Amino acid sequence: MSEPTIERIRVRYGETDQMGHAYYGNYMLWFEQARGAWCRARGFTYKELEEMGYKLPVVEVWAKYRGEVKYDDVIAVRIWIGEMRRAAIQFMYEVINETTGQVTTEGYTWHVFVADSMKVISIPPEIRLMMEKEPEN
Repeated sequence: MSEPTIERIRVRYGETDQMGHAYYGNYMLWFEQARGAWCRARGFTYKELEEMGYKLPVVEVWAKYRGEVKYDDVIAVRIWIGEMRRAAIQFMYEVINETTGQVTTEGYTWHVFVADSMKVISIPPEIRLMMEKEPEN
């Protein structure tokens, strides 16, 4: 549905477990970092959405771990829109370990649009246009 955005991240020591592998919970933080990069590539920030009175809470998350990511590896998190509904959006993710070239993780997050009242709303047309915009190079 949309052109992917790629966010490159170097895995820090504190993001690993006792076995030297990236701790599984950090993938959610990397997904979030990639969402911020996805917004910026389209000319807006998540902070600006909040200043406009909108929030996008995560209501569902899924990840499948298929390979290793270790300390000091460089990963590329690819993110794109999988589906956009009346009041919800699904972001898809693919984590590639650039050190090994392996796709190590696949995932998605579902978000609903809420106003400051925290009530679910339809995606406003101006926001939908911002999100459907192709990334700036």
